Parts: sequence; C-alpha cells; structure tokens
Amino acid sequence: MSDELNRRLEAMLIVAEEPMSATALAAAVGSPLREVRAALAALRDDYDGRGSGPQRGFELREVASGWRMYVRSDLDQVVTDFVGSQAPARLSQAALETLAVIAYKQPVSRSQVAQIRAVNVDGVVRTLLGRGLITEVQTDPDTGAMLYGTTELLLEKLGISSIDELPHISPLLDDGSDGFEGLEGI
Repeated sequence: MSDELNRRLEAMLIVAEEPMSATALAAAVGSPLREVRAALAALRDDYDGRGSGPQRGFELREVASGWRMYVRSDLDQVVTDFVGSQAPARLSQAALETLAVIAYKQPVSRSQVAQIRAVNVDGVVRTLLGRGLITEVQTDPDTGAMLYGTTELLLEKLGISSIDELPHISPLLDDGSDGFEGLEGI
C-alpha cells in the first residue's frame, strides 16, 4: 500500500459530503478495489491509534452506504461549542426562499418545495437541516417521502413563539386585478 494511495483516499474522504463506497473510492483514485479496501482498513487503524501514531480527533467509519470521516464522539461538545461561538452565517436567497416555503406549507416534502420553487432544493434542505432551522417531521404515508417542518430554533431566531405568528402572505401577493397587461411582449 502506497503513501500516495493513502493521500488520494484521504483527499476524497475529506471532500465527500456523503459516505463513499469502496468501489466509488477505487474509481475516484484509479486504484484496484482490493488495494483500496486494504488502504481504508489501514487508515482506520492508524486514525484509531492502532498504528505507530496517536489516536486522532476524527475516525474513519464504514457505514451502510460507504466510508466517511467523523469527529470522535468524545469531542462532540468541543465541536458544538466552537460552531456555536462562530458568527452566524447569513442564509442565501435560495435558502430563505426554501425556508419560507417550508414555514408556510409545513409539513412539506422536498419534491413539493422543489415544485413550488421550480429548482432542485436538496442542497438547500441539507443546509437548513444542518443549521437546525428545519427538521424531519414525519413520513408521508402515501409516498414515503420525508416531510419537513420548522424548529423552535427558527421561531427563536424570528422572535416569535408560534408559526401562527408569521405574517399572512396573501396581502403581499399580486391579486391579478391588472390581468395580463404588461405581459404582451413576453
């Protein structure tokens, strides 16, 4: 097993947003599957301190859908404290729009949000979940799709105690009384 293979695997594992199968990793780094599996096992042992070095603050785990790096559970509080102390990042326009759809339509599925916004919202939903502004509420019994709703954290950030306190959206919408005037050139 080469140091170069280990470096390439580490690079892929660091940038991967989801667990990667050994087969996908082998294809990504251009190495035989057998060598990649051996390298992954050796990296896991090294990170766990079973090699010549100390146990690291992260670990390499094989989960059902593949391999991924995780923060060691005994360091969760350190990471939580650090992340909580950082200046809050602003939400993108896409995230704000998706959050508004979820807030007003909840419980709502990703596909329903995507239909309303007419764009793919998978990444935005992951961001909102990661920031704790939305949560998985239930599974739609008809489709099996996960339904999303807002969290107490969002209410706290908005300074309201209930989703019912959101402003009514209908006064903000065009009532259509002007008909199609102005749209002739479209």
